[in-house]
Amino acid sequence: MTVPFNVGVLQLSMEPVHETAAMAKACEKAGFDAFWIAEAYPWWRKHGFEARSSTAILAVIATQTQRIQLGWGIISPYTRHPVQIAMEARVMQELAGDRFLLGLGASKIFMKEIGEGGGEKIGPATVMKESIDVVKGVMSGEAFQYKGKAFSADVPPLKAEAHTPRGIPPIYVAGTGPVLQKNSGVYGDGLLTASITTPAFVRYAKKNMEDGARQAGEDPARLVLGSVIVGSIGRESKQGKEGAREQAAMYLANKVQNIKGSADVLLECAGLTFDELKPIADAMERGGRKAAAQAVSDEILRKVCPIAGTPEECLERIEEYREAGCTHIMLEIWGDDRTGQAKLFGEAVLPRLKKAGTSASRAT
Repeated sequence: MTVPFNVGVLQLSMEPVHETAAMAKACEKAGFDAFWIAEAYPWWRKHGFEARSSTAILAVIATQTQRIQLGWGIISPYTRHPVQIAMEARVMQELAGDRFLLGLGASKIFMKEIGEGGGEKIGPATVMKESIDVVKGVMSGEAFQYKGKAFSADVPPLKAEAHTPRGIPPIYVAGTGPVLQKNSGVYGDGLLTASITTPAFVRYAKKNMEDGARQAGEDPARLVLGSVIVGSIGRESKQGKEGAREQAAMYLANKVQNIKGSADVLLECAGLTFDELKPIADAMERGGRKAAAQAVSDEILRKVCPIAGTPEECLERIEEYREAGCTHIMLEIWGDDRTGQAKLFGEAVLPRLKKAGTSASRAT
């Protein structure tokens, strides 16, 4: 079994719904394979954004699109009971059918923001496994009783005459550390890795995911490996990288430092140190994302490995990620005129990428 190579876009749920929906429609028109929504959190208020429900936004987008795959990338069982997750997933099935992709992750940043998970006796690996057990059990339609360490459920069977979709969507596990990455190959359909993923980190994550699958007697060839990668595009190289510089600054100033333990290998694979990040974090606190972007040197941006620059530079970088083992690009486009950037990707990158993929498949 060969997993198709997809290029999609991921956006945080921190902007007005109509703007996010417009971006999703622009991505569909441009020919992207998928549009993912990552759940923002109230920290972004310090920088002029508001956190919104990613599941609600994606349901709106489902009614305004026809072809593009739609994914939760990700939501956390620490903020929604898995029975509730299954209920919301059923809504997405009704609206999007088999276009719907379900991404779950512990989301340590969200846990920190809402005061959950600190010193928890039940680790994230158990929480993730049990949440997937419950989601699958509820969505199967069969009578389902469950008593785990973190979650319990008692759901009656779905009657044959009930007007509702059946079946379980693809479920992907988000993981930065080796335990969750290995488990993604055991009880998930694949792995999603965090922003600031580099080709080196893709190789590291792929090995963990596939090792976990093999140890459980599962086929690693069926697994998806999706990676969130910052990016931007323009006709000129410098201008095309500015959006990626700003987005990298926001993550380096906030996200990576908030998941310090899990981020060690992430940073090691990028050749970055926490000392390099401190000036960016300080600039973010003093002057916001624009000031933080100015603190991201060309060398730091190079280490982040964004899919950014001219169409030719973006194509080269996408191929690096594909060769490393990434099967689903989750491109976080930032900067000025993002719908225009999506259009440029659709005109100058995606057709050439698909043509190259078709030529390669014919050659084999």
